[in-house]
Amino acid sequence: MKFSWKNDLEFDFRHFRPKSLLEPEYRYLWMLLFWPIFGIFFAAVERLPVTRVYHPVSCAMDALIPFNEIFVIPYYFWFIYLIGTIVFLFFYDVKAFKQMMRFIIFTYGVTMIVYLVYPTCQNLRPAVFARDNILTHIVKALYAFDTNTNVCPSIHVLGSLAAMFPSWHSKRFSGRGRFIMTILCALICVSTLFIKQHSVLDVMWGMILGIVGYLVTIVYYEPIRNWFRLLTGRSEDKMA
Repeated sequence: MKFSWKNDLEFDFRHFRPKSLLEPEYRYLWMLLFWPIFGIFFAAVERLPVTRVYHPVSCAMDALIPFNEIFVIPYYFWFIYLIGTIVFLFFYDVKAFKQMMRFIIFTYGVTMIVYLVYPTCQNLRPAVFARDNILTHIVKALYAFDTNTNVCPSIHVLGSLAAMFPSWHSKRFSGRGRFIMTILCALICVSTLFIKQHSVLDVMWGMILGIVGYLVTIVYYEPIRNWFRLLTGRSEDKMA
């Protein structure tokens, strides 16, 4: 069946009212509150005293990856990739939107705890650039804006996986669409290495946490939820 931007809306804002937030049908909208909470928490973590002991993250493989400013393009494309997927699923696939938000809440939440308990940094950024062009200037601006702390696991990797995994299960993505989402995810993850924003270890731990998050919040979410209900004595009737 051909997709229709108008007829396939699952969240129709034209019929939404503030009081709708109290209805079970729209309960998932409360998940959006995670974003301001995360933003405040992340900003606070980034501004903790500089006297904190940060643990440098690096490995031998990092030295084998040359700096290449061209990868700043897919690096910044991450924002379109992540936000675009959230917005699209929000309106056109509520089930996949819930999967995406559960994944983000779980993995980003764990990451913030890690940043607090075991703060990390990386010293991979080049002191000077071999080339002088518009892309290297963009990288310089990125370095000036984004600190080299709190890097492991990589939120850039987790955000990319957060967009890719639900697309695999979404009815709105064809096989070709899922393939494109996977390639874009891989390209974004690799870009963090070539512009020296992350170590291979940051990406690796991001992947590991992402796989755990995928299993917990998407693949086995229903069995886990049913087990929890059984454990706590909460039946479907009580939950309704």
